[in-house]
Amino acid sequence: MASRPRRNSNLLAAQTADLALAVPQVMAHRIARMASSWPAPSSEDRREFHLMSAEKVAAFHESWNAMIVEAARANQRFWYAWLRSLWMPWTGSSLTPAAASARLQRATLGIVASGVAPVRRRAVGNAKRLRRAKQR
Repeated sequence: MASRPRRNSNLLAAQTADLALAVPQVMAHRIARMASSWPAPSSEDRREFHLMSAEKVAAFHESWNAMIVEAARANQRFWYAWLRSLWMPWTGSSLTPAAASARLQRATLGIVASGVAPVRRRAVGNAKRLRRAKQR
């Protein structure tokens, strides 16, 4: 059970590292594109500029939805653990302060990781797509 919080924190660290590498690449490409097409952007440039804002809104909604779903799952697990401690007190309570703290940490890391995942997916996808477009 001790490896689970580490797995969540490693996942969150990997997602954050991916974002830290992908976001500057995407921003540099898009800012350069805006600067080079300033007086009269082409239809492809306008499509890319529209995609910038539309993707942010979509990623925001996906992120909030994923966080709500993960928070609901965590609440169900907390509720189940509490009910189990009431219904079967002779088995020993798993709601010691240390266990509750570990569960809360796991839940928080899981919620944050599920919220970062859609943003990371979009940013890394954009970096790959824009890198391919630059090579053409």
